Amino acid sequence: MLAAVSPGCSSHYVDVCPDRRANKSLRNIINPMTNNAASAPTFEEWTGEASPQAVSILSGKGGLIVSPTKVGYILMATDGEGLERKFDAKQRKRQKPGVVLCGSMEQLEALAQLTPEIRDFYQKHWDEDILLGCILPWREDAEKYLPDETTKELARDTRATSCFVIRFGVPGEQIVRKLWEGGRLTFASSANPSGIGNKGRASGIGERIESSVDLIIRSDEYVKSIQPDKSEETRHEQGVMVSMVDDEGKIIPEQHGERGVTPAPVLIRKGLDYEAIMRHLSDSFPSWDYRHGMYY
Repeated sequence: MLAAVSPGCSSHYVDVCPDRRANKSLRNIINPMTNNAASAPTFEEWTGEASPQAVSILSGKGGLIVSPTKVGYILMATDGEGLERKFDAKQRKRQKPGVVLCGSMEQLEALAQLTPEIRDFYQKHWDEDILLGCILPWREDAEKYLPDETTKELARDTRATSCFVIRFGVPGEQIVRKLWEGGRLTFASSANPSGIGNKGRASGIGERIESSVDLIIRSDEYVKSIQPDKSEETRHEQGVMVSMVDDEGKIIPEQHGERGVTPAPVLIRKGLDYEAIMRHLSDSFPSWDYRHGMYY
C-alpha cells in the first residue's frame, strides 16, 4: 500500500521508496538475523508501561530502537550488531562510545567501579530523579555482561571506561529494567544525526535514523513535560556528564572532606538540571572542576 511521499521519497510512517526497499532487502540477504531489516520501522505510542515489543526486539540479535527520554529521543541497542547499526544510523565517529543505561542503583553497583563518595553522589540524584551520567571504569566481574568483542569496543573508550547513566526517563528506564532482569545491558546515544538535536520530537530524528531502526516509541508529550517552560530553542537536549576518572581511566581518590585532592571530579558537559548537579558536586566534593566541552 502506497502513502503520499515527498519528492525526496520519504515518509514518517511507510517505507515506500523503491531504492530504500532494495537497500534494506540487500542488508537482509547479507545478514538475515538483523531484526526487521527489510521492512519499515514500527511506530507505537508510549502507553505508560514498558513496551513488550521493544523488550522483544532488544532481547534478540542486533535490535535497534528509538525511545523518548527526559531530553529527547535516544537510540537503544544491546549488542555489537545493534551498536554497529546505531553508529551507521547516526554516522557517528566510532571513538565516541555509547553510554550504559542503568535502570536501578543495584544495576549501577553491579557494573561500575564506585567509591563510597561516588555512590552517595549517584544516590542523591537517584532519590531526586535527576538525570546524571558519570564516566567510570568497569568492575572486573561485570565484563561478563558485555556480549561480544564489538560491544567491548563500541561501548567503552580506549581507557576501557564508559558513561553510566541513571534517571534518563521513565519510558526507557522501564525497558532497561526488563532487560536487566535477564542479565542484558542496554547502550544508547541520542537519536539524531551526530551534532544535530532532535528538538524533543519523534519527527526530528531524521530520515536516516527513522529508516535504520526496528521500532520507534513516540511520546513527545513526555519529553515536553520535563521542561514545560522551555521552547525548542532554549530546552536542554542532553544530560550532564561528570568524569570520575583520571587521564588513564583510573577512578579518582576519595576526598574525605579534605581540600585540594586531585584528580577530582570534572563536569565535562552541561545539560539538564546542571544547577542541581553542581550543587551536589559542591556538597559531596570539596574539590571539583568545570570543563564544559571536554566531551567524552
